[in-house]
This record gives sequence, structure tokens and C-alpha cells, in this order.
Amino acid sequence: MIKRTSKISVLTLVLVALMLGTVAYADGTLRIVPLVRDEQVIVSVDLNDGYSDEVRQVINGGVRTTFTYNVDLKMIVPAWVDRTIASVVVTTIDQYDTLTRVHNLSRTVDGRVVDALVTDNEAVAKKWLTSLDTLALCRTSKLDPHREYYVRISAHVRPPGATLLGWANGVTNLAKFTFVP
Repeated sequence: MIKRTSKISVLTLVLVALMLGTVAYADGTLRIVPLVRDEQVIVSVDLNDGYSDEVRQVINGGVRTTFTYNVDLKMIVPAWVDRTIASVVVTTIDQYDTLTRVHNLSRTVDGRVVDALVTDNEAVAKKWLTSLDTLALCRTSKLDPHREYYVRISAHVRPPGATLLGWANGVTNLAKFTFVP
């Protein structure tokens, strides 16, 4: 009985250490820049190291690969649950054609196709999958002046065989800001 309990304790400690290591490692990989411009809250995102060798191999094998970004704008509410102001799901897809050697790229926001591109340049495909530029989240009229907010983004890749950072299939990070009109 003692051996079984100690094995469970060791396994629990290893799992906790791995989870803490994942969070610490993931923090430096998802760069988020929130901006307030032209009465809009806009965010730009770079998923550093998101185009791993495993992702590249899966794409070059002709498997449809999807990067999903769950973007939440939240207001910090002290001693209570933070209030969600806006949520957006952005999906970027690469369907590589192994015969013609072109990347068929598409981007959807909340299920609506907003952009598409066909390219034979892998660098363009990599940028398309791992970056979001000037994504409009909401109008500033939804924000309270002089309050603290944060943008939290979770990024995931599918298929499961394609991993971000070489070993995790998802990363999360956030960026705080104060709205000053």
C-alpha cells in the first residue's frame, strides 16, 4: 500500500511539474499587442515557434492543418469574476496540395471566411498561420474609461499530430491594458 501511494505521489508531482513547465514555456511564445485606435480595440498576435518541424511535416504531407485562436477581451473586476466584453474565434487553415505544391490558405472569424490566399511560398504560409494583424475585437463604446482590461488568447493546432513548440498542441497568454479615452 505504501509503494502504491508513493508512486501516485511521484506521478502527481511529475504531472504538476510538467503543467507548470508548460505554462512558463508558453508565456514567451504567444506575443499579444492590444491597441485602441479609431474607436476600436484592435489586437495583433504572433505565435513564435508555432510553425514547428512537426507542423511543417504534417502540412507537407498534404494534411489539412488548422490553427485556432480563441480571443477574449475581459474587464478586470476586483474580488469578482472578470467580465467578458468580446470573444472572437479566428481559424487559419492550410490545405497544402502535394501535386501542385501550393498552399491553399483561408482565414475565418467566428465562422465567416474573411480572407483567402493561394501561394507556393512557405514563408507566406507560415506567417499566415502564426500571425494575426489588426484583428478588431469591439468598439471602444463598450469599454468603461480608466478601467483595466486584458486580452487573453489561446492558440491550438489540429491535427493532433502537429504540435506547437514541438510538444504541446496549445498555448495561452494574455496582455493587460488600461482604457484611457
